[in-house]
Amino acid sequence: MSHVVQLTDIHKTYHSGEVPVLAVRGVTLTIESGDFVAVMGASGSGKSTLMNLLGCLDRPTKGNYLLDGIDVSQLDRNQLADIRNQKLGFVFQGFNLLSRTTALENVELPMLYGARRMSGKEMREKAMQCLELVGLGNRAGHFPSQLSGGQQQRVAIARALINRPQVLLADEPTGNLDSKTSVEIMGVFQKLNEQGITVIMVTHELDIARYCRRNLIMRDGRVVNDVQVADRLHATGELSRIQAAETAANLAD
Repeated sequence: MSHVVQLTDIHKTYHSGEVPVLAVRGVTLTIESGDFVAVMGASGSGKSTLMNLLGCLDRPTKGNYLLDGIDVSQLDRNQLADIRNQKLGFVFQGFNLLSRTTALENVELPMLYGARRMSGKEMREKAMQCLELVGLGNRAGHFPSQLSGGQQQRVAIARALINRPQVLLADEPTGNLDSKTSVEIMGVFQKLNEQGITVIMVTHELDIARYCRRNLIMRDGRVVNDVQVADRLHATGELSRIQAAETAANLAD
């Protein structure tokens, strides 16, 4: 397998007033092509910051990031936008679909910003293929308001796949879904991963992390545990502490 993500001593510091916030502290990490990774951690652990760095939505303060062999840590804003469009697909908790456009049109949208110009027919055919891949070929003409939450997330996944990204990044993709629908969506991710797509997912839900092949556990800006499927049971205590911390934080809000 080839390395699709290589992080070397990645740091990210934010400045809030006079107090620096050390969000990510010296993360060194390799993710292979075709891996399926869950990034976990309590609130403030750095998992969202790490995902922003992986998604080229932010730059590291220090360190190197190779994405598919390209050093993206030194690229300018326009170059980062091109990388995001060509090599990354994004799935968010809130779906982020345009309400006045059909499922098919939502999936077509990233192709409008791609370097390669395509005919309307070619775009429709590609978008339909992606909708069929996530089991929504028969809902292409429906608007988001006519779709369930799970169906809307499937549309969002299809949209993320349209430019054939090297890496699919998912930020709490089941956070707005009920348990049954969450299982269905994770089944979609598993199916895509089995076809060779690299998936990196932020989640605080232990049940969701179990679907992944690898769990990265963060605390205080560092990766403190890197758990493969075979030895996942060894991380049960750590994952339980994460859930307990998340629950306490939610009760405090």
